Amino acid sequence: MKREAYAAARTVAPKLQDYFARHRDEAIASGQQFLARAPDAETIESIIDVAFWASLRKEEGYSPRISLAFLPPEEALHPLILERPLALVPDALSRVAPAVERPGIHLGFSRRDDELFVWGTTRALPVSCFVLEVAAPGLLVVKRHSGEGLRKFNNVAVLEGDQIKIIRDGPSQLSVNLMLQLALSMRAHGRGGSLLIIPDGSDSWRESIVQPLPYAAAQPYRELANAGADAAQSTLDPLIAAIAGLTAVDGAVLLTDRFELLGFGAKIARRRGYPQVEQVAWSEPVEGMSTVLVHPERLGGTRHMSAAQFIQDQRSSVAFVASQDGHFTVFKWSPQEEMVHAHRVDALLL
Repeated sequence: MKREAYAAARTVAPKLQDYFARHRDEAIASGQQFLARAPDAETIESIIDVAFWASLRKEEGYSPRISLAFLPPEEALHPLILERPLALVPDALSRVAPAVERPGIHLGFSRRDDELFVWGTTRALPVSCFVLEVAAPGLLVVKRHSGEGLRKFNNVAVLEGDQIKIIRDGPSQLSVNLMLQLALSMRAHGRGGSLLIIPDGSDSWRESIVQPLPYAAAQPYRELANAGADAAQSTLDPLIAAIAGLTAVDGAVLLTDRFELLGFGAKIARRRGYPQVEQVAWSEPVEGMSTVLVHPERLGGTRHMSAAQFIQDQRSSVAFVASQDGHFTVFKWSPQEEMVHAHRVDALLL
């Protein structure tokens, strides 16, 4: 029996085709090598449709988590190639999903004789490779392999049911750096938390923190700062996890912009002589969504209110706030808007 088509797949496919073709052309112009071929709209529509219906199935009580990469086996490095390729249908994907649910493993799919099929698995991908991740039932994330940095994938689009979010391209995305790794790790522990990034060498932050700081470091903890962004991921992961884990404790973590930890459990207070924050500019890095003015309490409660107040009072700082429900917001002072700007960045962290 022919299944119903997932309407969002047809809607988003032409936009994604243009995106991947444009980035491939830019990479060629910059001299980049080992480039993936760009998928056409028909291929994108088909794989999104199949992945969506596969996401709603369960295999032995588990919902599938799958990463699908579009490339032929001859373009993969050290691939595991199946003797008999799998038909690209929801049943087949849900059955094989347990084999590829760990990070860094992708099901490779390609086209042969106008049919899409899964040829095996791979861990290494070419630059600009189209990747589709089944993150949860009805939740799909389209990614592009960037080939560089700590986070090697750029989120391109998020599809959840009939909702489509196209991520804005360019500098509006979070920088691919240690801050993004900290954000991901903060979000992962699921307890919610706050991280305040303050200028190195400044003491003005003390005017916005209730003293004494409950868990102040006897001296700045510099392990992450000493490792640096160029360190091996195996070195960075435990350091990032250790600092992000501190955000699970009630209160905020204090970190300098040189990644030196000053303490945790900080209680934020309004700076003497500064007004109460009444509204913030709120936005998502999603095409077609405009900035709106909201009261900070509407963003999630006490943590968000405190973070907004801290940034209004400490305008050279940045605040990261993770909610227990998975939402993640970055607060920064906007000189153009002359107010705190709250960036909801969930779509970048999936």
